Amino acid sequence: MKTYEFDVVLKGTFEVTDDQADALFTHGCDDGTPASRDGLAWVHFDREAPSLEEAIHSAVSQVQLAGLLVSKVELDVNSAASLGA
Repeated sequence: MKTYEFDVVLKGTFEVTDDQADALFTHGCDDGTPASRDGLAWVHFDREAPSLEEAIHSAVSQVQLAGLLVSKVELDVNSAASLGA
């Protein structure tokens, strides 16, 4: 399996609290790192999966199960460039 890097940008969340971080971890996001800057919060993932689609789908599902809303998913430029390799 390949490791995919991407960010799940959160909607309506300006900073991830400790309780939200715990919920993310509990719901399987132990390969994600919550972060925030300038009023924008996201979870950076280094997710191992058979495909990019499966990596994103599982991460978004787990973030939602943790009670957070997803605004969008952003791919890491270097990771996206290596997809064709």
